[in-house]
Amino acid sequence: MGDQEGIRLQKALAQAGVASRRTAEILIEEGRVEVDGAVVTEFGMRVDPAVSVIRVDGERIPPTSAHVYLVLNKPRGVVTTMSDPQGRPCVADYVQDRPERLFHIGRLDTDTEGLLLLTNHGEFAHRLTHPSYEVSKTYVAEVEGNVKPSVLRALLDGIELDDGPAQADTVKVVSSIRGRTLIQISLHEGRNRIVRRMFDAVGHPVKRLTRTAIGPVRRGNLHTGDLRELDHKELGQLLDLVDL
Repeated sequence: MGDQEGIRLQKALAQAGVASRRTAEILIEEGRVEVDGAVVTEFGMRVDPAVSVIRVDGERIPPTSAHVYLVLNKPRGVVTTMSDPQGRPCVADYVQDRPERLFHIGRLDTDTEGLLLLTNHGEFAHRLTHPSYEVSKTYVAEVEGNVKPSVLRALLDGIELDDGPAQADTVKVVSSIRGRTLIQISLHEGRNRIVRRMFDAVGHPVKRLTRTAIGPVRRGNLHTGDLRELDHKELGQLLDLVDL
C-alpha cells in the first residue's frame, strides 16, 4: 500500500469504535496494536480497514462495513426459513423491520430453540457452515432416562448414524432427576437433527433441545425471541475462526 492509500491507523480504530483518535494513538504508542501480524508503534501508518487484519491487545477488530451480523434466540415452534407457505411462524417474523435482505446461517429444527445467526454477508455465512472450519456449537439437551458414564464415552468416541459417524467434542451431565437427564454437548457437526439422532442412537431420546452457543457467541441473558447485533469481540473472533 502506498503512503497515501487507505486511512491512518488511528482513524481506522476510531471508526471501528475502539477508542477516540487520541486514545488510539496511546494504544499504538504502547505497542498494543498489530496490523497483519506486526506490532505498530508509529502514528503514520495507513491501512485499508476492509483488508488489513487489525488487533488491539490481541483481539481482532472487525472493520465497519455494510454487512450486518445478528443473533436471534429462536423460540421453539418457529420454522428456520425466511418465508413459510403454510403460514407458520418463521425466522423472518423477527427481522421484518430490518432494511437489509437477511438470511440465516445454518438452521435449527422447528422443535429446537436457541441461538441462530443471521447476516447479509454471503462468504461469512458460507464459511461458518463449512465443516472444514469446525466452528463448535453447544447445546443443552433434556433427554429421557438416567445417562451413564459409558453413554457419555460413546458420544465422545463417536456414534455411527445412517449418514456416517458423528462425534461430540465435549459432553457432560448438568443434572439428573426423575428419569430425565440434562446434558450439555458441544460438537462442530452441522448435519440435520444431528444432536437428536445421536441421542436416539444411544437410547436416550431428546425431549427438549436448546442451542446455547455458536463458537464464541453465548446466549447470556438474551431472552427467547430477542435479537441483537454481534459485539465487536464476538465478530472479531468469528472472523478469525473462518479466516476472513
